[in-house]
Amino acid sequence: MMSSASPRADDTAEPRTSRKRRAILGAASTVFLRNGYVGTSMDEIAALAAVSKQTVYKHFADKERLFAELVVTTVREASDPVHDEVLDLTYSGKVEADLRDLARRQLAKVMQPQVLQLRRLVIGEASRFPELGRTFYELGPERTIAALATVFAQLAERGVLRLDDPSLAAEHFNWLVMATPLNRAMLLGEDEPPAADLVRYADAGVRAFLAAYGRP
Repeated sequence: MMSSASPRADDTAEPRTSRKRRAILGAASTVFLRNGYVGTSMDEIAALAAVSKQTVYKHFADKERLFAELVVTTVREASDPVHDEVLDLTYSGKVEADLRDLARRQLAKVMQPQVLQLRRLVIGEASRFPELGRTFYELGPERTIAALATVFAQLAERGVLRLDDPSLAAEHFNWLVMATPLNRAMLLGEDEPPAADLVRYADAGVRAFLAAYGRP
């Protein structure tokens, strides 16, 4: 009877590599958000991730690329679910309720403390890394607004909404929901507002949007 074979090195190498990469990104998030870009060192990230400095450089060529990957990963984790939920509105039979649910979930994602802190850091580093600000915008607000515009155009064709410019309507929806809590977080440091306040902002934004674009 043959004994069970030991796992080959290549059977376990990828999971270990993925775990180390996640650990490095997690440590990078903690250190960058705490110290800022200039105040962060690869040594500190390696120590917090419990890996060698050589391992960090194996995954990320330098601090700039690690920071860029952190921005992309964080924004995608927040925006991907929102994007998918927006597209689900296409065939909504209860638009007001579905828009309200979307607005609440969208606002909750954007107002996560880690996302807010990263947004603040990217804004602060915009002159050093203008492409990262562009990436944050394209993967976050721009992508969501484009999806909203597509869905709003389809809802208008069904006679559910009345609008001439789907893109403008999408921008109105996005910022009616987001503007006040996001500005208060960015400028006043209100990174963890009460959940009830976020619900109130989301619901009020939807009411204002439908007052302008809803069918009587």
